[in-house]
Amino acid sequence: METRKAPLSYSDYVKGIKFLNIDEQLSLLEIISARLKKSIGKRRIKHSIMELEGLCADIWKGIDAQEYVRKERESWD
Repeated sequence: METRKAPLSYSDYVKGIKFLNIDEQLSLLEIISARLKKSIGKRRIKHSIMELEGLCADIWKGIDAQEYVRKERESWD
C-alpha cells in the first residue's frame, strides 16, 4: 500500500531553514528570488504616461492655467 506524505506547510519550511548551512540558505534565497522575479515579471503590465491624459479634466474646467500658475507663484513669496 502506497502512503502519501502531506505537503510541507509554510511553518515547516521556516523551521527547516535553521538546519541549513549558510551556503544552502543562500542557494535557497537565490531560488526563491528567481521564482519571484519570474512570477512578478509575468504580471507586470507596462503603462504609458499618455494614459493619464485628460484625467480629472473636469476639475480644471473654467480655470485659466496661466492665471492659476501666476497665483501659485505669487504665494511662494
